[in-house]
Amino acid sequence: MANPAGSFIWYELMTPDPAGSKRFYDAVVAGWTIEAQPSGEMDYRMIARSDGGNSGGVLRLTEEMQRHGARPCWLGYLGVPDVEAAVARVEEDGGRTLMPGRDIRGVGRIAMVTDPDGAPFYLMTPIAPADRPDVESDVFSVDRPQHVRWNELQASDPDRSVAFYTRHFGWRQEGDMDMGDFGSYRFLYQGETMIGAIMPRMPQVPQAAWTFYIGVGDIDRAADAARAGGGTVLHGPSEIPGGEYALTAVDPQGAVFGLVGPRQ
Repeated sequence: MANPAGSFIWYELMTPDPAGSKRFYDAVVAGWTIEAQPSGEMDYRMIARSDGGNSGGVLRLTEEMQRHGARPCWLGYLGVPDVEAAVARVEEDGGRTLMPGRDIRGVGRIAMVTDPDGAPFYLMTPIAPADRPDVESDVFSVDRPQHVRWNELQASDPDRSVAFYTRHFGWRQEGDMDMGDFGSYRFLYQGETMIGAIMPRMPQVPQAAWTFYIGVGDIDRAADAARAGGGTVLHGPSEIPGGEYALTAVDPQGAVFGLVGPRQ
């Protein structure tokens, strides 16, 4: 793919109940359609957008995965030119490998790692379609609904996390917002695009983790749908710079996610 190295090129929901997740997110994110269970041994479902693109995938957590510690969550994939080289650098810098590199036929090579603070994420070297070698992933967008619009890391050691991600993925940290006693909300850029932020981990958050904010067309409608579908809104909707609103929530299976969009 033609995305710059270090881009968020895919997002994945890990859940023990993909059918339940489909009912929930199809209702919350207007325009999303999580596909039905595919044939074959691996239960991996694409998240289709109304424009014909994909916003990510849904992986069913098996009992074996859960016995090994996997829990419902959203994870991001960072594109890198060489998975093994990137894994080695992550480990040298205090991160850990959760899943060593493996090939996904027709898709690319992936590995799952953590940063030095324990926040998990994927590394991926994708394979571009033969007929579209310059295709770019568009799962992330700063302003479009049905895409992830913001990537937020809660870190136990924000200084170390800023140094880690800027060193390994070509990001830069520029500017911040004062959160009072909670510390600084520090903005992240890839090139000229603001892609998210790093903030101190809140006391109620058990470990460092990324939260991904999905764009919606009407934040209040989406919040009502989340509650009606068995989710729990943890915070918000709260107004953010620029006049839109954001919230964080937990889906019925226990995965934390965010929503961002206007109030209609």
